[in-house]
Amino acid sequence: MLDVTVVLLDDGLSSTAIMPVEIFHSAGTLWNVLHDRPPEPAFRVRSVSVHGGPVRSPYGLKILAEGVIDDVARTDLIVVPTSGLEVDATLAQNAALLPWLRRQHAQGAYVAGVCMGAAYLAEAGLLDGRLATTHWAVCDDFVRRYPQVRWRPDLFVTEDSRLLCSGGVYASMDLSLYLVEKLCGHELAVQCAKALLLPMPRIHQSGYAMTPVSAPHDDERIRAIEVFLQGRFRDDVSTQALAERAGLGARTFVRRFKAATGRMPAAYVQALRIAAAKAALERNASPIQTISADVGYDDVSFFRALFKRTTGMTPAEYRAHFAPLAVRGQALLQAG
Repeated sequence: MLDVTVVLLDDGLSSTAIMPVEIFHSAGTLWNVLHDRPPEPAFRVRSVSVHGGPVRSPYGLKILAEGVIDDVARTDLIVVPTSGLEVDATLAQNAALLPWLRRQHAQGAYVAGVCMGAAYLAEAGLLDGRLATTHWAVCDDFVRRYPQVRWRPDLFVTEDSRLLCSGGVYASMDLSLYLVEKLCGHELAVQCAKALLLPMPRIHQSGYAMTPVSAPHDDERIRAIEVFLQGRFRDDVSTQALAERAGLGARTFVRRFKAATGRMPAAYVQALRIAAAKAALERNASPIQTISADVGYDDVSFFRALFKRTTGMTPAEYRAHFAPLAVRGQALLQAG
């Protein structure tokens, strides 16, 4: 069971703290209970504040913390919610949070900043030289404040060296589900989303962003093709064959597929393949050529170029950045 610590901050939007608490608490429990099975909680969740007392939202909601940050000697994951718009005042008010975040990250914790919560990670120096995002309305100010950070306001969620940021208030839901999937697997994350009636239109993508493979839509024929492709993305299936499977003409199929998913069929398959490659690079030490072939690319040079164009780094760099130490070590031994 992993320890999750959600920090409560005064003058912040309470949903950015409460939603992570509910999602992590539900992971492994609510789905099981709804199916008359014993709960198997994946996370142990606690809330803390800088001073140990209750915090108050801008609209008067008071939330009582379970403890103070100094009570937490070690944790696996920290969520820092958004706080007030007066950045200088909130940073000064919560200055004790900064060395605590640095210490926890140095001990191996994942640290996630929701929306303007990224300011605390940046102020602590954790984001220097690393990728990050925040709400588009404050990003210009953050660029001036923290010029060493690689700000990408066009990205919805970022991850770099166990540091995660999300670009908006309700991204706390996506960020939390993403972390459930990353730390506990896709199946448990889907169960958690279904139990809470939350949409999960995003696939597992560590690193630069969680990009939606498919936007939510109601086109059942196209949804059936998506399910088919998710199980057969390694195979070369022609657009004509997909159209016939959907019972549509080729031109009508392409038009409806693009309208429903936001991607052409080939680009959709490409996104699935890159996602599978990322997962493989994180989880095993197989040679890059093997992973390339496993996801459907026999030309490893083409795969390397496509992967770098999509993620901003080569497959080897991605593995070095995100794979566990044991996987990185095994890959280096094999390469040597």
